[in-house]
Amino acid sequence: MVDTAPRAARTTYIGASTPKIDGVDKVTGVARYGADVRLPGMLDAKILRSPHAHARIVRIDTSRAEALPGVMAVVTGRDFPLLKPGTHVQIGVLRMDLYRISNLVIARQKVLFAGHPVAAVAATSPEIAQEALDLIQVEYEVLPHVLDEVESMKPGAPLLHDDLFTSGTPEKTTKPSNVALYIEMGRGDLAKGEAEADVVVERSFKTQTVHQGYIEPEAETAWWQPDGRLSVWADTQGPFGQRAQLSVFLGIPLGRITVVPMEVGGGFGAKNALRLSPLCAGLSRKSGRPVRIVLSRDEVLRATGPGVATTNYVKVGAKNDGKITLIDARMVYNAGAFPGSPLAGGTLVGFSAYQTPNLRIVGYDVVTNRPKVQAYRAPGGPPISFAVESVMDEVAEKIGMDPLDFRIKNASKTGDAGPNDLKFNRIGLTDVLQRVKSHPAWTDPVSAPRFGGKVGRGLGLGYWRGGTNTSSCELNLHGDGSVSLVTGSVDLSSVRTAFAQIVADQFGLTPADVTVTTGDTNSVGYTDNSGGSRVTYVTGTAVFNACQAAIGVLKGRAAQKFGVPADLIEFGEGVFSVRDIQEKRIALKDLAAESVRGSGVISTSGTATGMQSAPAFAAQVADVEVDLETGKVQILRYTAFQDVGKAINRAQVVGQIQGGVAQGAGWGLSEAYVWDEKGALRNASFLDYRMPTALDLPAIDVELIETPASDGPFGVRGVGEVPIVPPAGAIANAIYRAAGVRMDVLPMNPENVLMAIKRRDKPLARTRWLRGNGSAGETLVS
Repeated sequence: MVDTAPRAARTTYIGASTPKIDGVDKVTGVARYGADVRLPGMLDAKILRSPHAHARIVRIDTSRAEALPGVMAVVTGRDFPLLKPGTHVQIGVLRMDLYRISNLVIARQKVLFAGHPVAAVAATSPEIAQEALDLIQVEYEVLPHVLDEVESMKPGAPLLHDDLFTSGTPEKTTKPSNVALYIEMGRGDLAKGEAEADVVVERSFKTQTVHQGYIEPEAETAWWQPDGRLSVWADTQGPFGQRAQLSVFLGIPLGRITVVPMEVGGGFGAKNALRLSPLCAGLSRKSGRPVRIVLSRDEVLRATGPGVATTNYVKVGAKNDGKITLIDARMVYNAGAFPGSPLAGGTLVGFSAYQTPNLRIVGYDVVTNRPKVQAYRAPGGPPISFAVESVMDEVAEKIGMDPLDFRIKNASKTGDAGPNDLKFNRIGLTDVLQRVKSHPAWTDPVSAPRFGGKVGRGLGLGYWRGGTNTSSCELNLHGDGSVSLVTGSVDLSSVRTAFAQIVADQFGLTPADVTVTTGDTNSVGYTDNSGGSRVTYVTGTAVFNACQAAIGVLKGRAAQKFGVPADLIEFGEGVFSVRDIQEKRIALKDLAAESVRGSGVISTSGTATGMQSAPAFAAQVADVEVDLETGKVQILRYTAFQDVGKAINRAQVVGQIQGGVAQGAGWGLSEAYVWDEKGALRNASFLDYRMPTALDLPAIDVELIETPASDGPFGVRGVGEVPIVPPAGAIANAIYRAAGVRMDVLPMNPENVLMAIKRRDKPLARTRWLRGNGSAGETLVS
């Protein structure tokens, strides 16, 4: 792996709050997003979507739409290759089921959620395309639908896919099911753990579908050119992954597809999915012209990929001295219309912070007639963390132990095993908790009420494993000593600034001397998707490697010039010199000038792959006020503590954490999809889908803990996923201390909090298991 020796040698820009290098372009409108694409002869397209949550497509007649003046092409499922079941494509560590994805992009025999695409029209204007949609006649046979993940598991529930069989079970299943995947992991003896416990707490929790809330609706353009080459201007987090999926979906060679990533106005994991570009491509192939689709906000909320809804059961036992003896959990994750909820991620996020000798986690990936879920920041983590942190807090209370001390006593440390029995490399959870213990956010009195309600303080923990995979970049040193860098990673959070800081640090330049761009799939080496908190960690390492390669070439040229071996050449502060012979020195800029005058250009590649994971932990402390008459919760003070390994750009790291907290608070307090009796979304606008605003949140304080990761040149850890995980649990625990109620549902909006207050003296509703032995065949009932 990368030699970490240079870590302390050059720190001029590492850790500085360098202004965003893309900031001016974004605030002045120069930056180009998907909707900004304009090509000669370009057509605009619209999508016809199903009004039904579950129905069989009997007939589609597009003739009237095709006859409308200005309409240039119409596509339905018949216009795309019919992939065989089991068709997959490997993207990084993910094995993508292209058979299912192709049916998600456009329905074939059945529609499986309200909003499922059934046809698309390209026309000379968006208005004509929209008019043409009304002329398409679709005859449906409406079928019973199911929205709830628990109901979908029951015998007799409407079956979504007649070719879906539960995987992961000890024995191969032969009967179609809405349960796509069964997971079980654990260790030890549960009965022994329960017998040793002085206190056992078991609770059930329900969370709702939420949306990532990105500001930019999806917008993509495709041009199927006369020579058979396909160019796509994509609103994507992973151009290489999109290219691979398009190749299989459309049945054309990978090398004939170019994906150009545009600026992304927020993604948070949701824009990894194949969604619009196949429809654009199909319309372009038919019309012979480039085709663009821009979604409306209504479409984004109804028909893209929201965050997961869940039903969870958690049981924890502990001794009076605070030692956890037992953790037992059931997780039912609502995948939406197609398999693939973030269940596996949830099993790790929810339980990695805690050590116990006796553990069992059982999970179910369940399909329902909702939009297919996609990743959302620490995918699968926030709902189960809400459950786990709530139960841990209650256990600590029942044994009379401070909730922070309880977590310190049971915290995972370097070398401990996670829920999957893989041992943690260097981690900083105990460093984070000790910082909390001494911080005013924990030691000060709880914030005073501001609105006449009751106040309380809560604590929650978070975890993310840290993504790895592969990243690449290309580096060029120019004749004036400046550097241009092309990376394969889509920039979701101004990470180009961090890359410029790394290059400046390595070459002794300033970030202003470095130009960083994101390349298309023909201009840079294969790079996995931007997600999983991997970009600064892995792509940053690739950038470091490219710098080291270029510096190595320059050292060789300096050695040749001075007539000494290359290992005697040292480099620092922009100057190459011979060790112990100070008069033999040459500036980087001089060697750069010579590179374009015959000595040979300096152009290097950098790649990083196979790195160790860089697990990240966080703790967050919330002070809230609860109005006991209305149930309204107001956050008064919020402090986020996070192990970031090493902050390359402190301001950006702080901003990432604050953004994650804001989204986690929205998930916890106000955000939820609301469905009508026919399975259609009722609140498909930002007016009715309640995201937090600046009026709902205080200034979010951030404390950075820097426990270096085990791998990489600077000890960096990804920071983007973890901060969304703790808020719901921290806020729920604060609500308990303010109002005396343990919340078991999200969102904790005024209605749900007030209901909890009114039933304060009644036991919490629990999930019962018909056969509660953790078997693959057991069924949930409410």
